[in-house]
Order: sequence, then C-alpha cells, then structure tokens
Amino acid sequence: MSASSAAPAAKPPMRDALVAAAFRLFSEHGYEQTTVDDIVALAGVGRRSFFRYFPAKEDVVFPDHERCLTEMTAFLTAGGEECDPVRRVCDAARMVLHMYAENPAFSVQRYRLTRQVPGLRASELSVVWRYERAMAGYLRGRLTGQPDGTLRADVIAAAVVAAHNNALRSWLRADGRGDAVAALDHALAYVQREFGRPDEPAPGPRDPVRLGSAPGDADAPRPDDVLVLVTRRDAPLWRVVRELETALDRG
Repeated sequence: MSASSAAPAAKPPMRDALVAAAFRLFSEHGYEQTTVDDIVALAGVGRRSFFRYFPAKEDVVFPDHERCLTEMTAFLTAGGEECDPVRRVCDAARMVLHMYAENPAFSVQRYRLTRQVPGLRASELSVVWRYERAMAGYLRGRLTGQPDGTLRADVIAAAVVAAHNNALRSWLRADGRGDAVAALDHALAYVQREFGRPDEPAPGPRDPVRLGSAPGDADAPRPDDVLVLVTRRDAPLWRVVRELETALDRG
C-alpha cells in the first residue's frame, strides 16, 4: 500500500481532544489566563461542543471522576450480604487508584496544576468528599442496626479515603514512580485489620499495576504523610482549603 493511499490517523474523541487542548494551554499560559474560547479554538470545535462535555472550565481538569464515581457506586451496590463491607470499600478505593494509575503522566500533570491553583484544590476536595459519602452510604446500609452503625460507617469511610490519599499523594509527589497499588494495599491493610471481620484475612495485592520500583524504596509513603486537619463543621470551604494549604506548606 502506498503512502498516499494509507488511511489517515484516527482523530482522538472530542472529549479527549478538549482535555488535551486545555492542559496544553494551562501549561503554556496558566490556568487563570486560559479561557474556554482558547480551549475550543485549539481543539478546533465550537463552544457548544465544550459545554456538551464539561459544565465549566474547572470540570475539564477532572474529566474522569464522574465515570469513576458512577462505576465505584455501582460496584458497592452490587456487593451481596456475603461480602465483608470493609473489604468491599477497600476494593472500591483500589478502583479509584487504578483510574489515576492508568495515565500516570496526566495524573501527575493534574496534581501539579491543582497544587498551583487554590480554586482547583477546593474542587478536588469536593470530589474526594463525594467518594467518601458514597462509601459511607454503602456502609451505613450494611451496618444498620449494629451498635454505633452510622458512626462506624462514617469512620471507616474516612479511614479508607485517608489510606487512599496517603498512597496516591506519595506516588504523585514521586512523579508517578513506584508501585502505587502496593502502597495502597499496605495502607488499606491497617483499615482491614482494625475494622474488618475477624475471620477475614488481611488483603493482599489486587490486580497490581507495576509502575517501577518496589515498595520500601525512597518513593514509598513516609509515616508523616498523613495529615489530620481539625476545623469547624460550619467553616466555609475556602477557609478549610487555606488551612490545609498552610499545613501542607509547613510540612
């Protein structure tokens, strides 16, 4: 087949093209300086096409969370009574980590961007809260009628999210190097031992995604990677974000 008759390379889906265009512009000009008009011009589409996929500019930064949240919620719902609910939410956390690990370069790029833009950090915290609420809702249904069932559900969900974030952020700070799944398994083992069924074995690696060096090297999570922030329940989100940023900068 001659070069002239070869089929042209397939164009990426419009949604992916918009995300790629947005992150290229964010990198070159900054997030605040980039407009939706800039993004659609670079992607070669109209504004209506952008808003068909993303309600606002900030949503293009988190293009995969809605899908992942939907899949995770369906996974939790499908868990039968025979499932250990703690193991089930631990496996749900693994689903979220796999979303990040599928595209390390993009995940690291997004992490750097959210570190630079306070408004995006607030959006990310909101996304994390939705994952935690989904896990807590499932656990409440499974632990209903038990002593402190609602309290246990909320505490377990928070612990699972903390374990996930510990492993994820250590991996992102290492520019996507290291075995993120192994780090998460290590962190979730604490949750499983503390809250899981007594006869349930401690979880081992599930569907590992090998990303480089083994756990235990310089890229592995450090003991001081867990951050506990105490604030008022009625504190506005911007204040919570500012307090979190201050605590992270001190670290």
